[in-house]
Amino acid sequence: MDSSPPYSWRRNVLTVWLSQFLSIAGFSFAIPFAPFFMQEDLGIHDPVKLRLCVSLFSAAVPLTMAFFAPIWGAAADRYGRRMMLLRANFAAWVVLTLMGFSRNIEMLILLRALQGAFTGTMTAAQAMVAADAPEERSGRALGGLTAAVFSGGLAGVALGGVCAEWFGYRAAFMISGALLLAAGLLVLFGTREPARPAPVQASADESEQASGLRGLWPILGLILAINFVRSFDSAWVPLLVQEIHGKLEGASLWTGLLAAAGAVAGMLAGIVLGNLADRVSPPRIGKVSSLFAGLLMIPQGLAHGFPLLFAARFGSMFCAGGLDPVFQIWLSKITPAHKRGAVFGWASSARCIGWMLAALSGGVVAAWFDVRTTFLIGAALYLLLIPAIVVGVRALGR
Repeated sequence: MDSSPPYSWRRNVLTVWLSQFLSIAGFSFAIPFAPFFMQEDLGIHDPVKLRLCVSLFSAAVPLTMAFFAPIWGAAADRYGRRMMLLRANFAAWVVLTLMGFSRNIEMLILLRALQGAFTGTMTAAQAMVAADAPEERSGRALGGLTAAVFSGGLAGVALGGVCAEWFGYRAAFMISGALLLAAGLLVLFGTREPARPAPVQASADESEQASGLRGLWPILGLILAINFVRSFDSAWVPLLVQEIHGKLEGASLWTGLLAAAGAVAGMLAGIVLGNLADRVSPPRIGKVSSLFAGLLMIPQGLAHGFPLLFAARFGSMFCAGGLDPVFQIWLSKITPAHKRGAVFGWASSARCIGWMLAALSGGVVAAWFDVRTTFLIGAALYLLLIPAIVVGVRALGR
C-alpha cells in the first residue's frame, strides 16, 4: 500500500526543497575537505601529486555524470521524476559512506566516478520542481530550490569542518551518507508523483513551446560556459586556505567557514535573483552578475589574510549564484512539461562538461603555476562570459 500523501504540487515542492537541503548538506559535509583527507589519511604530501589528485577527484564526477545524466533524464520522463530523485539520494548514501572506508587514492577516485554515474540529486530535483510548479511560479520554485541548495551547503560545510577537525575525515563521510539517507527517506514518504495526463493533441501554445526547443542549444552552451567558469577555482579553495593559514591543522575549520560564507551568499542570490528572473531578462541578470563576480575574483587571488578573502568570496558567490539558476529558469520556460526530464538531463550534461573541463584545466594551471593563478584566470573567465551571453542571446534571436 502506498504510504505517500495525496498529490499536492506545493507539498511536493516544499518537500523537495527540504530533501535537497539535507542532500547538499550531506555532499558538503565531507567532499570539500577531500584535499585534506588525501594528505592526512591517504598519505599524499608531494605538492604536484596532490594537485594532480585533487584535479582528478574533481573531474571524476562530471566525467561520468555528463554521460549518465541524459539517460536518467529520459528515464525521468518515462518512469517519473520522483523515482529518479529516490535513485539519486539512495545511491549517494551508499557511495559517500564507502568513501569513508577508502584506503588509497585510486579507490577514492573510483567511488567519486560512481558518484557521478548514479547520483545527481540536483538535476532530479530541478526536473521534479519544474514539472510540479505552475508556469507562473517556476522562477520562485527554482529560485527557492537554489536557496535550499546553498543553505544546505552552508550547514554541511560549517558542521562538516568541525566534525572533520574533531573526529576525523572518515567520520565526516559516514555522516554524509546518513544525511543522504535521510533525504531519500523524506522524498519516499513525503512526495507523490502527479497523475500522468492522457495524451492529447498539442495545443497552439504547446506547439509554440516545442518550436522554442530550437533555442535549447544556445542556452545549453551558456550553461556549459557558466559552469566552466564557476568551477574553475572551486577545487583549489581548500589549498588556498591552507596556504594562508600556514598549516594543515585547523585548515578544515577555516575552509568550512569560508564555504559557509559563500553558501549564505548563494542562498541570498537564489532568493533574490530567482524572483527577479520572473520579471527581468535572464541575460541581463547574467551579464551584470558576470561582471561583478569577475572583479571580486581578483582580490581572492591576491589575499594574504582571511578578512579580504572572506569579503571577496562572499561577494563573488552572490554574483555567481545569479548565473546558473536564471538560465535554468529560462530553459524551463521554453521546454514543454513532458520533455523537461530529458532537457534537464542534457542541461546537467552541459553543466558537467563545463565542470570537468574546469577541473582539468584548473589542475594544469595550478600545477604549472600556483593555486593563486587559478583565481586570477577565473576573474578573466567571468568577464569573458559577458560577450558569450551576448552571442548566445543573438543566436536565440532575442
